[in-house]
Amino acid sequence: MMKGSYLLVIFLDKDEVVRTKAREFELTRGYYVYVGSGMNSLEKRVLRHFSRRKKLHWHIDYLLEKAILLRAYLIPSNERLEERISLEIGKYGTPVEGFGSSDLKVKSNLYRFNVEPDEVIIRVLKKLGLKWVLTFSPP
Repeated sequence: MMKGSYLLVIFLDKDEVVRTKAREFELTRGYYVYVGSGMNSLEKRVLRHFSRRKKLHWHIDYLLEKAILLRAYLIPSNERLEERISLEIGKYGTPVEGFGSSDLKVKSNLYRFNVEPDEVIIRVLKKLGLKWVLTFSPP
């Protein structure tokens, strides 16, 4: 079973208010990158995000109800890299304050981009010296 972190590339086709159990996030149309980790099973965690039928638990679940999940970058690692990756992605994208990062020191795990963010993602992963696997849809 693979462990590691992942990045989701998401497109929101219109402005939306995403309501979770405890918060409300006003999101504008555009591309978003979500940084997460799956330290038990990376593949299962990412497959869950692609699944249409699931219990809404994390902030990202509520967003994916309204947005299109385009692809995922899986970053296999025994080390928890989520925070480090998030800090780097945050240098390029606009953070959505308080989204999906309650257990971390970073202010957000969701970043907005005006254009497709793949170029930035690849630049960040190379800068951090990380290897990745790209999936366009669940296997």
